[in-house]
Amino acid sequence: MKTSVLMVCLGNICRSPLAEGILKNKVNPEKIFVDSAGTAGYHVGNKPDIRSIAIAKKNGIDISKQSCRKFSKNDFKDFDLIYVMDKSNYKNIISLTNKVEEINKVKLLLDEITIDIKEVPDPYYDTDKGFKIVFDLINTACNTIAEKLT
Repeated sequence: MKTSVLMVCLGNICRSPLAEGILKNKVNPEKIFVDSAGTAGYHVGNKPDIRSIAIAKKNGIDISKQSCRKFSKNDFKDFDLIYVMDKSNYKNIISLTNKVEEINKVKLLLDEITIDIKEVPDPYYDTDKGFKIVFDLINTACNTIAEKLT
């Protein structure tokens, strides 16, 4: 049986598509399924932000075929682990359920690593440098997650 992991941010165009692509690149797809979603439906059906696509490509990962989607209550049933990029999205997701087993699936991505910050900053209004910082943070967390899953 496959382990399923969902990466979540606000719009599903910057951080969570990167997290999906990075983790997919580190795990065996026959054993682990990785997807991403956003808590808001602003960009449903769109490709990731071109800056996310560019920083992923620069690091040998192709996320250009991903399509943005909104988090749904069914994701609690469909995924074993749900990683969110920040506390706001964490609150948005856990507000959709009152089941302890579903709430326990939701974790802050950066809680996986020892670091002073606990939230992946949203690079949407930032420069390319912001996207690099976000890529590096997510990559480090995904290294730890991949080790735990394999």
